[in-house]
Amino acid sequence: MHTNANTSLAAVLVSLQHRESLVTDIQRTLTAFRAVGPQNAGPGEARKAAWIEEFLRGCGVTDIVHVDAPDPQAEGGLRPNLVATIPGTSTRALCLFAHMDVVPEGELSLWETDPWDVVQKGDLLYGRGVEDNQQALTSMLLLAKVLHETQTTPALTIRLVFISDEECGNTLGMAWLLDKRADLFPKDDLYIVPDSGSPSGTLMEVAEKSVFRFKCTVRGRQCHASTPGKGVNSLTVMARIITALDALHTAFPQENPLFDPPCSTFTPTKHEANVEGTNILPGQDVFWVDCRAIPGVEPEAVFAKAEEIITTVASRYGATASLERGYVIAASETAADAAVVMALTRALAAEGIAAESIGIGGSTVACLLRHRGLSACAWSTILNTCHEPNEHSSISATVRDAAVFARIALEEDAVQQGEQTGKEAGAQPGEQQ
Repeated sequence: MHTNANTSLAAVLVSLQHRESLVTDIQRTLTAFRAVGPQNAGPGEARKAAWIEEFLRGCGVTDIVHVDAPDPQAEGGLRPNLVATIPGTSTRALCLFAHMDVVPEGELSLWETDPWDVVQKGDLLYGRGVEDNQQALTSMLLLAKVLHETQTTPALTIRLVFISDEECGNTLGMAWLLDKRADLFPKDDLYIVPDSGSPSGTLMEVAEKSVFRFKCTVRGRQCHASTPGKGVNSLTVMARIITALDALHTAFPQENPLFDPPCSTFTPTKHEANVEGTNILPGQDVFWVDCRAIPGVEPEAVFAKAEEIITTVASRYGATASLERGYVIAASETAADAAVVMALTRALAAEGIAAESIGIGGSTVACLLRHRGLSACAWSTILNTCHEPNEHSSISATVRDAAVFARIALEEDAVQQGEQTGKEAGAQPGEQQ
């Protein structure tokens, strides 16, 4: 074990250099497993997880916990979730997360290469999943290998978390893991989810809008289109309702500069089919509204206001309308002075990167951590080609991300901050933390 933190870090950073071929080999192996979930007619992640575990054991990692979720539709009858621990001099941990499942290839004719056989073009690797989320996964495996090769014990314990089912809701992945083994995730650990970011590596995602939808059904009275006076046209009433729903932006005007756009958004999206004939005045129309609300705007208040709007407008034109509320993913935000934000900012600065905190309108597994009271950042250096044909990732960015993780794990300040937090908590035994 190295006793000098600077010497250890220098050895690790040097060892990370010139690892292009290893990154390519790992990515090629991972992609070939085609770890598409059963919901998308794939086999699941079992074989991919088995290879990851074998790789880690080859790096001297022996503390690997399975928190698998049963799924009779998946190969092997389960969805694997692995938590691998590399002990540090401190029990405080840097926790890194990667999901093993990938989306299907989509329209094959749009690909210039075989999506399941990685092709290298200079610094870029092409294939399904190479960015989402195998770039992070590869950085994590690379870090484990280099620590083993250099015989380095990090200052922080490192916890590598590999989850299933991220692309289809996390029910059998991150949510399952947190429900079954919350003890693996102490409050004072540092949580980074490398599943969001920018090509420059400057953007740290520290907040997410709430994500929810509602379905609106408008009921009029069907008749022949040549005698519109006999009916109530649900399509025209629906159009008036959609226009009236712009009032949601006025009702919820709050802004947060972390986000782009900085406000909540309420966007009509899907319109379901109504009548088949063009000479039929429709008597029922159904449409959906996608909502992304900044922290502080309550989804229940949005539902209530939307329901008020649609029923008022519908009655005005002799129709009725009802609102069906969808599942809500609550908003989440990590404090600007959270330890993980500070540690990541310092590590990026050491790599010559000026960090910028942002919020997003989408959702990552970081929100599930925040909902449990755990401060989490989503960060990586990615080109944002996920789910696209010809998805690709950068080899050099994969290596640099591993270097950023190494800087955090070997940073003595992070350990000292954790010890200070523990002392402060211990000095007030009567208080709830």
